[in-house]
Amino acid sequence: MRRAPRGTGRLIALEGVDGCGKSTQARLLAQALGVPVTGEPGGTPVGRSLRTVLLDPALPEVSPRTEALLMAADRAEHVARVLGPALEAGQWVVTDRYSGSTLAYQGFGRGLDVGELEWLVSWAAGGLEADLNVLVDVDLALATERMAGRGDRPQPPAPAPASDRRPAGAAVPAAGSGRPRRPQVRAERLDRMDRLDDGFRRAVRQGFLALADADPIRWVVVDGAGPVDQVARAVRQAVTDRLGDPPGGWRR
Repeated sequence: MRRAPRGTGRLIALEGVDGCGKSTQARLLAQALGVPVTGEPGGTPVGRSLRTVLLDPALPEVSPRTEALLMAADRAEHVARVLGPALEAGQWVVTDRYSGSTLAYQGFGRGLDVGELEWLVSWAAGGLEADLNVLVDVDLALATERMAGRGDRPQPPAPAPASDRRPAGAAVPAAGSGRPRRPQVRAERLDRMDRLDDGFRRAVRQGFLALADADPIRWVVVDGAGPVDQVARAVRQAVTDRLGDPPGGWRR
């Protein structure tokens, strides 16, 4: 994927599975930079309409290829109307999801060909890559517990299966007595992606980790399991290490 010409702006994408905390971290990073946060799908008026088609569980489900094309259309509009102009003006931009999400969700999750999706992503974005993709990584048990916080009071989470355990020997929640139950999440608060099963979400998480492993220059993995302020410091440190301080300095 080539880099599109632009000014001195920098594009930082926060990525991860639903419930990892990336939206909170995107907002905090944008505040620290003194810039507005944007996101996908839905970062433009057209994108908000596409988001409804993509995520509203009351609407008919679309096929995986249609889903990928709608995501690409949302990104093309986002780049044309928001990201491209801001970067050309020399601004730093924080987006909640970008191209990595298409590869992880529609590629590793839905099973579409990742190579074909890479071409589609590049074409839709006009070759615009994120300068840094920050993967906020948590295991699925914690992500599910956090999602449950959006709805009813959660039940004790199930321990993560072996295939979902954090790499490099990080701790896995211990199993409780009896059969563990998944946290109960109020269905009306969930969009179509939130409702996908653990097998899909596990594939998406492993997809994100594979993308980060394959491109360590443009990706960094941050442990999202800690307190919000601790994770925010790690995200900011990763940005500083890779991109340096922003032109106007950090705001907080």
